[in-house]
Amino acid sequence: MALLRMRGVSVGFGGPALLDGVEFTLERDERVCLVGRNGAGKSTFMKLITGEIVADGGEIVREDGLRVARLEQEVPAGTEGSLYDLVADGLGRVGGLLRDYHHISQELAEAHENEALLKRLMHIQSELEAQGGWELTQKVESALSRLGLDPETPFNTLSGGLKRRALLARALVGEPDVLLLDEPTNHLDIEGITWLEEFLLGYRAALLFVTHDRRFLQRLATRIIDLDRGRLTSWPGDYATYLKRKQEVLEAEEKQNALFDKRLAQEEVWIRQGIKARRTRNEGRVRALEAMRHERAQRREQQGKGRMALQGADLSGKLVVEAQGVSFDYQGKPVIQGLDTAIYRGDKIGIIGPNGAGKSTLLRLLLGQLTPSSGQIRLGTHLEVAYFDQHRAALDENQTVRDNVGQGRDSLTINGKSRHIMSYLQDFLFSPERANGPIRALSGGERNRLLLARLFTQPANLLVMDEPTNDLDIETLDLLQELLLDYQGTLLLVSHDRAFLDEVVTGTLAFDDGARVNEYVGGYSDWLRQRPTPGSEAPPPQATASAAPKANPPSAPSTNRTRKLSYKEQRELETLPQTIEALESEQAAIHSRMSEADFYNQSSEAISATGNRLEALEAALSKAYARWEELEEA
Repeated sequence: MALLRMRGVSVGFGGPALLDGVEFTLERDERVCLVGRNGAGKSTFMKLITGEIVADGGEIVREDGLRVARLEQEVPAGTEGSLYDLVADGLGRVGGLLRDYHHISQELAEAHENEALLKRLMHIQSELEAQGGWELTQKVESALSRLGLDPETPFNTLSGGLKRRALLARALVGEPDVLLLDEPTNHLDIEGITWLEEFLLGYRAALLFVTHDRRFLQRLATRIIDLDRGRLTSWPGDYATYLKRKQEVLEAEEKQNALFDKRLAQEEVWIRQGIKARRTRNEGRVRALEAMRHERAQRREQQGKGRMALQGADLSGKLVVEAQGVSFDYQGKPVIQGLDTAIYRGDKIGIIGPNGAGKSTLLRLLLGQLTPSSGQIRLGTHLEVAYFDQHRAALDENQTVRDNVGQGRDSLTINGKSRHIMSYLQDFLFSPERANGPIRALSGGERNRLLLARLFTQPANLLVMDEPTNDLDIETLDLLQELLLDYQGTLLLVSHDRAFLDEVVTGTLAFDDGARVNEYVGGYSDWLRQRPTPGSEAPPPQATASAAPKANPPSAPSTNRTRKLSYKEQRELETLPQTIEALESEQAAIHSRMSEADFYNQSSEAISATGNRLEALEAALSKAYARWEELEEA
């Protein structure tokens, strides 16, 4: 039996239905990714599963005793206390007793004899015994240990990434059958995202998640469900398969709609001519026309694609910024040490590092907003800078969307042409109603789109973007990616989105070892391949990041070796391509099988076994490629 089943579920809040007769089934051990535009109803869908809201119509059937936990997109306001308190709260009332018992025990350890505390402790102990709460103590401690968290650490002292990890521990402590994750990679650095991927791949429960991180989606999802115009469709298989099949469906829908509209137009012409030509008409044909009019009125058009455009500016000088021996200290602690780099016009530079490493500080140094403790920063000429701030400091919460962008003006000048403010905002997918509403009503993704709309009104030849991808839906993310690829100016980009970095940047500045920033050619994957291993020396300084093409993995055995391979190693190197080809063929066959419509009609054990085999193949391929590269470089 399925863990959860929706039958004909509908939900609306006054406008078009967010969910319109939705059918959905969730099986054990599935990892399902929910995709859809910002505002499509993804959070509403999750709240239905948790029972936070009730459907207007339809039925939701849950397995008896089903336990559901949800990790929300944002840290709940007012969350405080120690991590033990936070995680224990995930157990409800019994968790509250555990929290009180924990605190009183600590107080008694310090106060020694205190009769009032002892009485309170005995009362709590009695209640815990009555409710079987002692077993839950181990669950709290296990959840904290499993996620590497100190129980006594105050929640409000943690970084954004560790706060997400702590909230995940609270969600996991009740051992849910269904785990819901809403944008779980937000505010995590690359190391945190990689850790979360590995954790969830080994987690044995049904998983339903929403994410804009395409690499995270590709690695985790065994099925994709798409919420579009109130309807939910299911797409077995990986993300690449979903994109291809979804595009085919949209193209077929467009052709079908065009044929319907043409036939309707012909019938409208007939009815007008019939009125003039004769008194009696074919009443059956008239009724059919009325039905067609009703069907056309009920059609929900697909939301249009955005048409973002960057404002051009005069060319900057060839040199944009040069750093020589730059170091920066804050309160006696080194943040950046010995930075040497030169960035030229047209370079697209990614900045990678853990949360708190100093990425925003590095941006401010490169822009001349901070003075280095030592070394020299030289800025180029004719720079016009536009800055995307991840903290959205540029937005006025009390103003409307329209006023935040137009600043009281009805028109804007974009690339030398006058545009009405409402027309410009429609390019960023803001309807007239949304444009005239306050920004405090916007979702995180809509706020990011608004900040992009405001940013792109400025002419710029140096674009600085600090975490621009958070909360954006995947379609908007793809659009931004295309825009930056075509951008003729210089780009400085801080991001933890690995796929985005790989597609957009030509060079990388990475915090590899504390305050040491190294320079690499290429994006995230190139950095992974080139970065120093722990204990090794840093790589030699690179030439200008844009001066060389991205490196590619070896395609043929190299003859330039530092030592001669043994006979056994030589044979291994010769057979590795065949081994890799066989592994990739089996991997492709499994992906093909998972994309078939009847795949999820199997038992949960068969589905799980297939998923486990796919994970094993991915690990074997990774190991084979690493060994191939190791032998080639020997």
